[in-house]
Amino acid sequence: MKNMGSNIGSSGRLSTEEINEEEEIPRLDISKFQAREEEIERKKMEVREKVELQLGRAEEETRRLTHIWEELEVLADPLRKDVAIARKKIDMANKELKPLGQSCQKKEKEYKEALEAFNEKNREKAQLVATLMELLTESEKQRMKKLEELNKIMESIR
Repeated sequence: MKNMGSNIGSSGRLSTEEINEEEEIPRLDISKFQAREEEIERKKMEVREKVELQLGRAEEETRRLTHIWEELEVLADPLRKDVAIARKKIDMANKELKPLGQSCQKKEKEYKEALEAFNEKNREKAQLVATLMELLTESEKQRMKKLEELNKIMESIR
């Protein structure tokens, strides 16, 4: 600011030049303040946009992870139904074998017929056990393959 004593006129008032300069200073302060407020608002909007972008990414990742979780749930045993059917057939065959074996011991006269039925059921059981083993082996292969795929997906997410 200028020395105030040199600008005082004969009437004891400030000169016009001094008044204009004093009005200009608050205007500059106000415009600086407004510029800072605008800068703050602009930065606030930038941060808000970044947060919204991150939230969008997080939601997408959540969807992807949910999908992977669902795949894991399905992976429990894709051939469960087939395995259950095979086991049920094996149980049924076992139940049928027992009375046939007893019948074979009791009835000498019907020995050949009972023995033939007994042997047939044993072959059926062996065939079902072989089928079960194949199903279990295939199930394990499928689950390992799916786990490897899901593991690759999880590694690609990182």
